Amino acid sequence: MISKKMENMVANSSAIRAMFEEGNRLAKIYGAENVYDFSLGNPNVPAPESVKKAIIDLLNEEDPVVLHGYTNSNAGYEDVRQAVAESLNERFGTNFAARNITMTVGAAGGLNVILKALLNPGDEVIVFAPYFGEYRSYVNNYDGVIVEISPDTATFQPKLDEFEAKITPKTRAVIVNTPNNPTGVVYSEETIKKLAAILEAKQNEYGTDIYLISDEPYRELAYDGVEVPYLTKYYANTVVGYSYSKSLSLPGERIGYLVIPDEAADSENLNAAANVATRILGFVNAPTLQQKVVKACLNEKTDISFYNRNRETLYNGLKELGFECIKPEGAFYLFVKSPVADEKEFVAAAKKYNILIVPGSSFACPGYVRIAYCVSYETIVNSLPKFAELAAEYKK
Repeated sequence: MISKKMENMVANSSAIRAMFEEGNRLAKIYGAENVYDFSLGNPNVPAPESVKKAIIDLLNEEDPVVLHGYTNSNAGYEDVRQAVAESLNERFGTNFAARNITMTVGAAGGLNVILKALLNPGDEVIVFAPYFGEYRSYVNNYDGVIVEISPDTATFQPKLDEFEAKITPKTRAVIVNTPNNPTGVVYSEETIKKLAAILEAKQNEYGTDIYLISDEPYRELAYDGVEVPYLTKYYANTVVGYSYSKSLSLPGERIGYLVIPDEAADSENLNAAANVATRILGFVNAPTLQQKVVKACLNEKTDISFYNRNRETLYNGLKELGFECIKPEGAFYLFVKSPVADEKEFVAAAKKYNILIVPGSSFACPGYVRIAYCVSYETIVNSLPKFAELAAEYKK
């Protein structure tokens, strides 16, 4: 028999993945062009051509024994980590060096590494609903306790009064995700400053260290000139987790990094712990070829104009049909209010029109659905008549 912990995890397996698998099933029946699968945040924009060139150049020019071997440090190649640090310093006015960077197996791997390094059983980790549901599993992996802050469905900015009230002496970490999955909201600088002030006051009150973990796979996907604050500049005990899954369209390559600044409490030991956690969690080191690829492509970005066109077309189209949704400032998701209280009923109704969307309860925010618009523009355009038929059901 499997473990009791895994029994629960299997029983509550990802609704997003389940919907994605349903999309594959429907595509075989009706044809992929007649299925409107908005379930998974899987980028449809190809990686920049420079990524392909970097891979070819590395394979032709590098010593294959070195290129495909273990790295000397579990944190990754030192030259790659230094290059990442210097790029961040140039962009954000920070002062990082290679010692502050741990290359990770994507953002998910990075979050598991830092939670493994930080959590004792029973430690609390605060999250702001709606949030990426896998956070529950990541915290549970290390016997931590998730503490949810209820959503402000008017703005989807964090409820800071509730946040302040729920910090306890057991609070070990706070996870923020901005631009946010599933809402596309960017937390404002004002919000970040207030959040940081609350954390500083609570650290002083309880005599504890509370780490702010900034999960940033969508940092580069921001629209209309919106600025995404870099959180280490506002709160010393910040750890940043980054992924190239979206910024370079490399989700399957599993490459990202953690930033643990010198200013963070016990930073030397925390960096050492992240190094060891990378090894003992079984990652050993981040994929070596991809480390070298991202070093060669640090200044490259996916062309987000494709996502922006999808955003505008889908948002405007759904609003015209009477659906309620705030306009996302970043990422590639719309978080739409369900026309009925039970959003799972709405998800089931959408499936009748081969529209696949994810219930908001997967993100601790029932009554809403997530629509991932990282699909082809044709899918967006062709889905709107089906959304019109769906909307008509609820106007009868």
